[in-house]
Amino acid sequence: MDMGLAYKEAIALNEQDDLFAYRSKFFGGDEKLIYLDGNSLGRLPVESKAIIERSVKIEWGERLIRSWNEDWFTKNIELGDKIARIAGASEGEVVITDSTSVNLYKLAHAALRCKKDRTRIVTDELNFPSDIYIFQGLLKEFGEGYELIVVPSRDGMTIDTSDLKETINDNTALVSLSHVAFKSAFRYNMKEITSLGHEKGAMILWDLSHSIGVVPGELNESNADLAVGCTYKYLNGGPGSPAFLYVRKDLQDKLSSPIWGWFGEKNPFDFELKYRPGEGIKRFLAGTPPILSMKAIEPTLDMLNEIGMDRIRRKSVLQSELLLMLASEFLYPLGFQSGSPIDPEKRGSHVSLRHPEACRICKALIDPEIGDTVVIPDFREPDNIRLGITPLYTTCTELFMAVREIRNIVENRLFLKYSPGKDMVT
Repeated sequence: MDMGLAYKEAIALNEQDDLFAYRSKFFGGDEKLIYLDGNSLGRLPVESKAIIERSVKIEWGERLIRSWNEDWFTKNIELGDKIARIAGASEGEVVITDSTSVNLYKLAHAALRCKKDRTRIVTDELNFPSDIYIFQGLLKEFGEGYELIVVPSRDGMTIDTSDLKETINDNTALVSLSHVAFKSAFRYNMKEITSLGHEKGAMILWDLSHSIGVVPGELNESNADLAVGCTYKYLNGGPGSPAFLYVRKDLQDKLSSPIWGWFGEKNPFDFELKYRPGEGIKRFLAGTPPILSMKAIEPTLDMLNEIGMDRIRRKSVLQSELLLMLASEFLYPLGFQSGSPIDPEKRGSHVSLRHPEACRICKALIDPEIGDTVVIPDFREPDNIRLGITPLYTTCTELFMAVREIRNIVENRLFLKYSPGKDMVT
């Protein structure tokens, strides 16, 4: 296939895209900029800007503290229920609060306390490092005898289920994994792995940060115990937007959060000096929620619930298949290889392409002096160029143009003008 024919195919796919109209609901900025980093930070929804402006001007500026009773106080529960529908959970099982790391700590700690006769935590080497740091800290907190087992990957992209099965034993308290791996986009079969852990009596904690909003949720269907996730990637909540946590309803009153804050108290405005945990999911709250940042999440949640996650997933798979086809045709002959699983059932919504000069290629892609367009991907060690597909606003022609730019940079050795050193944020 030549480039001209590939471009025509991308245009045809755009014309068939029943979600194309949602692109206009996001700030696009420069038409010559192709944004493929929504798996790190999503675009700004137009409505979010209007909501923030109203919240600042009217709710904070005019209504002041009265806004707590008018809208603010219950917002993290209301938005949690909207995330629950996306995540395949039930009402009252999800709440927006704190950061992903803090939520992971709270739920992992609660699981270890619940399974106090067991001392093993199981994760894998594809998990996000911050998650592993939390587990390492818990080992120090819980003391001698506790162990963290990090299951290795055989190919650097996936985890073999048999390796997990051998590691999860009768002493395992907690199995905690990323539903979709941050580098390779490897996607676990949530039902299979949850069942595997439950067979040994372990609790399962999923990190949904790289799957929420692009992969249909199945928390209830898989009988998952616990989950956490961020809102600034495919949920487009903005930089530093608060995270969420999920606790299956039958476990909520059996588990205890290690962080006792006033929003988690049964009735915080009684101002009792003795802590009484709140009912249900509320007991996992802690401090005052960041109202302005939290409210920016709602427009994308409404869009995703309006569209339905099955439609979102269909477009995601179609686009990732297109991207891999274009890479195979135009980039693999130049020394690239896929860093993501080929089977779409085992892949999330971003695609990693591996190349020895990945870091410098990324620098060339974002340089406006190179080529016809600026392409924003991201780089992950040691040699991954991650290309994020966000079905709400990514187009098929953008994927084609990104591949064309990468090909141009490599064919003409344009990356050689850049130093191999990384930027502080990649």
